[in-house]
Amino acid sequence: MEYTILILLLPMLTFVGLGLFGMKLRPNTASYIGSLSLAITTLLAYTTAGFYFTMPRIDGIFARQLPVHFEWLHFTETLHIDLGILLDPISVMMLVVITTVSLMVHIYSLGYMKGERGFQRYYAFLSLFTFSMLGLVVAPNIFQMYIFWELVGVSSYLLIGFYYTKPAAIAASKKAFIVTRFADLGFLLGILLLSYFTQTFDFEALTSGNSAIFAGAAGVTFLGGSVISWALVLIFIGGAGKSAMFPLHIWLPDAMEGPTPVSALIHAATMVVAGVYLVARLFPVYVSAAPDVLIGIGYVGAFTSLYAAVVACVQTDIKRVLAFSTISQIGFMMVALGVSGMGGHQGLGYMASMFHLFTHAMFKALLFLCAGAIIHTIGSNEMSHMGGLRKYMPYTHITFLIACLAISGIPPFSGFFSKDEILTAAFEFHPNFGILMSFIAGLTAFYMFRLYYNIFWGTPATHEHTPHEAPKSMTIPLMILAGITVLAGFIPFGHFVSSDGLVYNIHLNWGVATASIVIALIAIGVAAFFYKSRCDIPDRLMHMYPQFHKAAYHRFYIDEFYLFITKRIIFNCVSRPIAWFDRHIIDGALNGMAYVSQRISYAIRGFQSGQIQQYAFVFLLGTLLIVLLVVLI
Repeated sequence: MEYTILILLLPMLTFVGLGLFGMKLRPNTASYIGSLSLAITTLLAYTTAGFYFTMPRIDGIFARQLPVHFEWLHFTETLHIDLGILLDPISVMMLVVITTVSLMVHIYSLGYMKGERGFQRYYAFLSLFTFSMLGLVVAPNIFQMYIFWELVGVSSYLLIGFYYTKPAAIAASKKAFIVTRFADLGFLLGILLLSYFTQTFDFEALTSGNSAIFAGAAGVTFLGGSVISWALVLIFIGGAGKSAMFPLHIWLPDAMEGPTPVSALIHAATMVVAGVYLVARLFPVYVSAAPDVLIGIGYVGAFTSLYAAVVACVQTDIKRVLAFSTISQIGFMMVALGVSGMGGHQGLGYMASMFHLFTHAMFKALLFLCAGAIIHTIGSNEMSHMGGLRKYMPYTHITFLIACLAISGIPPFSGFFSKDEILTAAFEFHPNFGILMSFIAGLTAFYMFRLYYNIFWGTPATHEHTPHEAPKSMTIPLMILAGITVLAGFIPFGHFVSSDGLVYNIHLNWGVATASIVIALIAIGVAAFFYKSRCDIPDRLMHMYPQFHKAAYHRFYIDEFYLFITKRIIFNCVSRPIAWFDRHIIDGALNGMAYVSQRISYAIRGFQSGQIQQYAFVFLLGTLLIVLLVVLI
């Protein structure tokens, strides 16, 4: 399977080619090159998945494959950095997810981005991002993952700030870059700690279950926690930054300033799940070495999910609703990992998390691309500028509805199966935890159908031009993703991906499933009553609780809190005094030394006038002075 190296090389070469020579090509030519390259990459990824999952199992487990592997940097006999490609169930699954969504975005962008300035640059950046994300998921060691992790951050910065003449887009790209850099510092420190005590970067060695590898860290503690626990906490901080976990979530809603296809690719299906993938990749280490940290990850995910769902209920910008929905759904995946193996259903949460990652990637990408088709037609992101669009955009309407039903957990759509497994795992962990996640699932159904009814039903807004369906290059990806959303739930996912690699048969807990369906239907019914036709109850509720509504609309002022900390405290109380000290004390001292030296030079410059008579006079005077001193002494 050495051909798998082409899965990385094709998008990388496409980026280099379009980056260097793209401006010499016609925009359509550049877009076709980028799309064709990604289509071939997708075909290779599907071929790899087909071969891998049909290979004979060893003791019932899919064997890890290293078709490409070589040493890059050598430190000691046991500590070295390798580069290569690791194929195992979750990396192969991620290859399928990334290439599928990326290909749909490439095709969709042919229509959505047509005529945009920098069309060639846009496709070059898409290729760079795809290469970075693919390199991240197939990394055989944590250091290679970190290298591509940073490349993902760079490429997302470029894509978010694609409209570089728009101040909001530039601010959003810098915000995303800075926040994730702080998180990535934690990731790097965690890698250094982990590798120092285990003497390896290799995932296979770390997750093999060999306790001897952690012997060097035995007995080493800090503030009551083992050094391995602290290393895994720091690594999770890096994942929390990429996956927009509270309180490092603030960059994601603003990142919607980038082109909508970018939102579908980066902030719905691929980049934001990097943190989930990281925890899943090191899952055996968390379970064996730091189970308390894993439970903490579950609690962080639950709080993030609840917070984002509440905020999504009051947003009016359709892309921001979807952004907070993404944060909430990523929280679901973190919860599933956090509770995995904590009850009688061992490994259920792990499988459920990966299953939901797969299904969510498809229906959330579909939601964002549908939103792009709506914005492309209406010219606005605000729900108040929409309404009654089902008559004008039938394909977008149906595909958007399918995605809404999937994310709400309505059978037989894919989101029902994956979310039910997460809820079952949560109930296995603790009934109260399951009740909380069921409530959040109900909020999800409510805010998604609030969005649906405000866009496609209600009172039609007045438009300059009659709304129309998007071109085929945009509707075909919608139909493909909708088809996957309908059918993906029937994939025997547990046969391919589980915590121990063994076959895991999915058995629906019909008690949990029935309750979740009823909750979702009630939430959808409330949303229909409020928003399908004109109703004053939402306005009355808003006026009954104006402070809570205002706080939720402003994201509970988390952004303002960060601005207060940075501007009022760090900039004014720390940076400003340091700057004053630098300008007045440090610069003043150096400037004073220069001034004194200058004044002395002006004072003695007469001694170098070039007049021989003056030199002779000074020489004679100096000689007499020395003779006088000798005589007197």
